[in-house]
Amino acid sequence: MFRAVAGNLPRLDEIRLDWRIVLYSLACAVVATLLCALVPALRATRRKLSSSLAQASRTQVSTRNRLQWLLAGIQVALAVTLLAGAGLLLRSFRALGRVSSGFDPSHVLTLHISAGWGETGDMKGLTQRIDRTLDFLRAVPGVEAAATSATLPGVPKEFQTELKLAEGQSDPNRRIMVENRFVSPGYFATMQIPLLAGESCRETPGYNTTVVNRSFAHTDLARTTIIGRHLLAPLNTFLPSGEIRGMVGDAREVGINHEPVPTVYWCVSAPLPDPYYLIRTRTQPMAMAETIRRKIHQIEPGRSVFDIMPLEEHLGDAFAETRLRTVLLAFFAVTAVSLACLGLYGTLSYFAGMRQREVGLRLALGALPGEIVRHFSLQGVEVSIVGCAAGLGLAAAFTRLLSGMLYGVSPSDVITLSVVVLLVLTVAAGASLAPAIRAARVEPMQVLRED
Repeated sequence: MFRAVAGNLPRLDEIRLDWRIVLYSLACAVVATLLCALVPALRATRRKLSSSLAQASRTQVSTRNRLQWLLAGIQVALAVTLLAGAGLLLRSFRALGRVSSGFDPSHVLTLHISAGWGETGDMKGLTQRIDRTLDFLRAVPGVEAAATSATLPGVPKEFQTELKLAEGQSDPNRRIMVENRFVSPGYFATMQIPLLAGESCRETPGYNTTVVNRSFAHTDLARTTIIGRHLLAPLNTFLPSGEIRGMVGDAREVGINHEPVPTVYWCVSAPLPDPYYLIRTRTQPMAMAETIRRKIHQIEPGRSVFDIMPLEEHLGDAFAETRLRTVLLAFFAVTAVSLACLGLYGTLSYFAGMRQREVGLRLALGALPGEIVRHFSLQGVEVSIVGCAAGLGLAAAFTRLLSGMLYGVSPSDVITLSVVVLLVLTVAAGASLAPAIRAARVEPMQVLRED
């Protein structure tokens, strides 16, 4: 089941049951059972004979055990803690599903074409080859647009550098930290990122051009017109100077769960020998995968086409680990709630059985069955309320550890915590109701006649 939930995590085929882990788990279960059985066993050996006989007599009508209630309360507290974490992660995923990425990942097919780094010795020839392949792909029926990129949009990948404006800036001491993306002409049309000013990416032989996003243009460093200004990378010799030719809308290039950051798009078709090819199709991307593979082999028979996958799958895989954590935490939370319900049910059933004489006597003296039900139910609810209060305290510390995985929701989100407490109290009340009703159905005369 874990492997089914894990999706496409790396080294998934290596996940298996390890005999050492199995033995360790069994040993923990045995030790926990023995320790839990040890307390009542020791109590039974220390009990005096007169006390035991007194508890067996008809005058003994009630028995209380605070340890059992404490254990039930701890179960409730742990259930609240795990449910709070699972609830926050689920709300975070819902928030990610509603966020606008700034680009359209649907109907985009991604692939690689094999190449070697030796081709970088002739950058002009490498660029011509990739441009020729892109022109050929755009001519394939069913293809709307095609482009290359060194990285995939929305998939976490950072390449942050410090840049300077050659014409000077309003505050010379302020650093311009930007994300860099290397894309070919046609990238913005392929990803449907709107052009806001100037012109889109266009390669000029012997001259480097760039396009910046709105976040870059709206910084204090660029209050004036940015089109036509030049960027320098004094601390990175890999990045040449480049002229800003246009401005596009903000896109979440470094991850769907990150707000758009100042980004510079360097217009270059061949940032790598084998960049990502991004192909926007009119139909479902994988429906054209084989057609596109055959077309590429027509012009590049000596190269292989691999890693063919829709962009949406890449985006899904980027958050596979977080999704797995959410599913596992939700599973643990449901298990904890179930154990808490069993604990309350078992404790109340035990006490109801021990207090049958008391219940029978009350009913014989005129007590209503509803009063008996309310009395026993309130015991379970009171323990649950105390457990929820303790669980909220634990959740306050536990959810801080999850803050790095949350998006669009605070670790102390009131709505999530309120729903968790309401859910736990509702389930606990239901678990307490069954033994309470059973206790109220006791036949008074039959119980009082028993020895």
